[in-house]
Amino acid sequence: MLDGAGDTPRQERPDMMPPELDTLTTTGLLALIDYTLLKPEETLESYTAFVEEAGRWGFRSVFVPSAHVPLAVGLLEACDVLVGAPVGFPFGYESTEAKVAEALSALEDGASELDVVMNVSLARSGCWDIVEEDLAAVVEVTREWGKLSMQHVVVKVILETPYLDEEQKVEACRRAVAAGIDYVKTATGLGPGGATVEDVSLMRGTVGPEVGVKAAGGIRTWEDARLMFEAGANRIGTSTGPAIVEGFIRASG
Repeated sequence: MLDGAGDTPRQERPDMMPPELDTLTTTGLLALIDYTLLKPEETLESYTAFVEEAGRWGFRSVFVPSAHVPLAVGLLEACDVLVGAPVGFPFGYESTEAKVAEALSALEDGASELDVVMNVSLARSGCWDIVEEDLAAVVEVTREWGKLSMQHVVVKVILETPYLDEEQKVEACRRAVAAGIDYVKTATGLGPGGATVEDVSLMRGTVGPEVGVKAAGGIRTWEDARLMFEAGANRIGTSTGPAIVEGFIRASG
């Protein structure tokens, strides 16, 4: 197994492994979905309706732009749905200082999870030490925040796999684990492609059972989600969460 940041080996975590589909319940599926709206053209009215819908369904989390985190936190105050925010979205090539500041701002506004976009340009250039340091800086400030607030803030890294070849995908996973990331994630959904079964399987095989794998980008139906779980994902990011759950319910009879 790959080791995370520091000298302490990561431990196998059952919650980081794919669900048992034969025993999966609707409640269990809801707990595996990050319901996402990150479109710049959407209005505050649209974001409000989206967050309220997420609360009614009871997804694990909603992901909204950092500027809308306070809105989401306020609307979801009375339920268990977490609020997440992207960092460095959608291209990941901001300075490390900018990413750290964005992460801290989202945390101060109430975010419980962060999805950080890897610097794809540097990864494709082979500057892996800088890529790792960039991610580790976000993890460090998040962990410090977590100590003060007495909670574990989940940090995922978006690899934007459609831009990477297989060797780069493997190295990106290795560097993410070394930086202390909790999850590796396929894509933003705004690039030239999204999640694939092959990429999810490769990522799971690289990070092992101690790190999560989030499939995102083009997952719109229960059949899409099922294939990703079978390939090794234990979290789904999607803008069509209700449709996926309804499809699961129909398939379950």
